Amino acid sequence: MLSRARLGSHGMYVFDTSSLRVLRNYYPSRFVNLWANVDIAVGSGVITSTRECRRELLDQLAEPWLLAWVKKNAPLFPLPTPHEAAHVAAIFAVPGFQALVGQKQRLQGKPVADPFVVAAAADRRFAVVTQEKIKPNAAKIPNVCQHFNIRCIDLEQFMLENNWSF
Repeated sequence: MLSRARLGSHGMYVFDTSSLRVLRNYYPSRFVNLWANVDIAVGSGVITSTRECRRELLDQLAEPWLLAWVKKNAPLFPLPTPHEAAHVAAIFAVPGFQALVGQKQRLQGKPVADPFVVAAAADRRFAVVTQEKIKPNAAKIPNVCQHFNIRCIDLEQFMLENNWSF
C-alpha cells in the first residue's frame, strides 16, 4: 500500500486519457492495493486530469465499473482555467501542433484532451503521465511537452517514482 510520506515526493502529475485507460486492465476486486493507491493519490491532489480526459473516457470506455469510478471522481477532471486556455492557444500557435486534433475528431465532434493535458501541466508545473511515445516531427503529447519543457513520463515511471509495487 502507498506510503503517504512518499506520495508526491517527485511532484504532481496530470494524467492523460491513455494512462487512465490502462487502469481498466486492473479490476478493483483483484488489484485492491493499486486502486487504494490511486484513490489516495486522487484524494490528495497528487494526480489530476482534465475535463476533456473525462469526456474521452466516457466516450471510449465500456467497463461499467470504470465508468462509475470516472463519474464518482468528477473533481479529478476540472474545467480548464483561463491560464490553461492561454496555454492551449500557445500550443496551437506552434506549426504542426494543430494536428493534435485529428480530422475524425473534428468531423465527429469528438473530445480532444491532449492540448488540455499539456496546458494543465504547464499551468500547474506538474508532470504529464501518458502512454504516448515521442515521435519525430509528430503532434504527440511527449513532443509538445518537450517543446514547452514539461516533464513527460509514462504510468510505469509514475509508479516507480511513487514507489508503487504490487
